[in-house]
Amino acid sequence: MSGEALAGEQKFGLCPQTVRTIAREIKEVVDLNVAIGIVIGGGNIFRGVAASARDMERSIADQMGMLATVINSLALQDALEKAGVPCRVMSAIAMPEVAEPYIRRRALGHMEKGRVVIFAAGIGSPYFTTDTAAALRATEMRAQALLKGTKVDGVYDRDPALDAQATKFERLKYLQVIQQGLKVMDSTAVTMSMDNKVPIIVFKLLESGNMKRVVQGEKIGTLVEGEEHER
Repeated sequence: MSGEALAGEQKFGLCPQTVRTIAREIKEVVDLNVAIGIVIGGGNIFRGVAASARDMERSIADQMGMLATVINSLALQDALEKAGVPCRVMSAIAMPEVAEPYIRRRALGHMEKGRVVIFAAGIGSPYFTTDTAAALRATEMRAQALLKGTKVDGVYDRDPALDAQATKFERLKYLQVIQQGLKVMDSTAVTMSMDNKVPIIVFKLLESGNMKRVVQGEKIGTLVEGEEHER
């Protein structure tokens, strides 16, 4: 999920009510006995690319963005634990007083025990987006699907906020997304998902019950998949 999702109606920062709402949505899925890993962005606190455009060194800006994701991860962990959901934050940047270090086998162990794992600090390196971090962790965790929670209800051919005639896609192929330059995820993340056959589902995060509906197989949002997934 994007960091902006945690800001709610605010332009930046954390909205406690929104964080609690997202935690409740996640709990509904956990109660279905589904293993969940979460990757959160940091755009509500710091956006690396924008800072780079203001003459800040890109690698430094991205490192600051990674630290922002740790703040968001801790906020969501607190909300999940208060909702009764066992949870662990694992960071790609070593900070043992704050979060566990990311170790793939340990993360799998947490998920097998029914704990939600929040993957913080991206992949620990600059120049990689939250999308790419999500695609990588989904692949490493052998995820059945990668869910991208956004502010809109799927993928459109144009920005629906600017064009009322924008058309929503129900299903897309990975190559369509790449070739048409559709704003699903960055091309690195889409290519990684394609290479590892991880379907991507883009849906509206802050609509009550949506996360549960997606997990239960309802046709919500936009499904991005390969030819091998066709039935």
